[in-house]
Amino acid sequence: MGRLSVGCAGLLALSLLVACSEARTPQRAAAPEAAPDVAVVVTPLDRAGNVPTDEPVVVSAQGGTLKSVRVTGRQGELPGVISADRTRWRSNRTARPGATYTVTSVAVNPDGRERRSTSTFSTVKATKTFDIEQLTPSKDYTGLTVGVGMPIMIAFDQPVTDRVSVERNLIVRTSKPVHGAWHWFDDQHVDFRPDEYWPAHTRVRLEARLAGVRGGEGLYGKRDVTLDFKIGRSQITKGSTQEHVLHVVRDGKRVRSMPMSAGKGGVWKYYTTSGVHLAMSREPVTIMTSPGIGPGQAGYYRLTVYNTVRISNSGEYVHSAPWSVGSQGNSNVSHGCVNVSPANAKWFIDNTLIGDPIIITGTPRKLEPTNGWGHWQESWKQWLQWSSTKDGPTLPLDI
Repeated sequence: MGRLSVGCAGLLALSLLVACSEARTPQRAAAPEAAPDVAVVVTPLDRAGNVPTDEPVVVSAQGGTLKSVRVTGRQGELPGVISADRTRWRSNRTARPGATYTVTSVAVNPDGRERRSTSTFSTVKATKTFDIEQLTPSKDYTGLTVGVGMPIMIAFDQPVTDRVSVERNLIVRTSKPVHGAWHWFDDQHVDFRPDEYWPAHTRVRLEARLAGVRGGEGLYGKRDVTLDFKIGRSQITKGSTQEHVLHVVRDGKRVRSMPMSAGKGGVWKYYTTSGVHLAMSREPVTIMTSPGIGPGQAGYYRLTVYNTVRISNSGEYVHSAPWSVGSQGNSNVSHGCVNVSPANAKWFIDNTLIGDPIIITGTPRKLEPTNGWGHWQESWKQWLQWSSTKDGPTLPLDI
């Protein structure tokens, strides 16, 4: 009997132990760790000085994303673009020289906690500035509708030695795809033309983003300039000094043929230049004088000529010449100009756009690329030899 009692007591104790074990309160699960704060990295570094104006501002978020970025200074805000994943922002315009900028950013970590960051930097100072002195085509041209051969021509008021920096900030946008390039004639003149004539009825915008752009040692751009113009219908005039006729072709169809008389030759200056000329001006009245000959000298002349279209800087025009109508269509008797009848001259000036190609062939004297707007006298390969950033497509123009 005693042993049985002890066994029962043992079983009871074991049962109580098991029951107590099963009734124990479970341990609480550990709370998830909080996401670390996002880290923001900005270049240029805070309080950096003498920063080049073309050094981009870059803001990066590590361990999170960027909510906003602003780069501001007394001369305005520096724009930029943010990456698709919102982890990187980069400025896309040139800073101003001698300016102090504040970079303000807001970044967010995966938990939604924001971190604000502020830094400053200052750019290198300018000792002098450069500006666009002359831009062609300009608003002086009626309606800013020009011919298919029209180049964009920029003349600076100071010599530019950092051509790459300047050229890559000359943006050409077009409503139709165009392939073209800039070309430096010297340190103060850079021009743009397509590899082929502009497509008819193309809208063109030049964005010269030159404010703050480095043009040389201590030389920086003064301002931005924008120019909008339109290419008109395609009109190309061709004439041979051997055939003595000008043919005008508009949008692929001949619209007029005009008997002409060109330079008589004999003396080099009396040859009409052969090559691709462009219409440079339309003048109702022009006073023409003999080149290099003064009053009282043999061969001197001073004439009032009507309805003239200038085609070079060496004094060549397509113009009305009632005195040579009998020679027009059969012989060359002028001092280098292209003579047509008064009626044809009136039609031609009324139907010509600045920048229309006028192609003359048949003479030993070739039009120089720098004589007027003789840009098309250079092959595309020759044109690219004087381009700093080479050729490429224009950017699209939203209209």
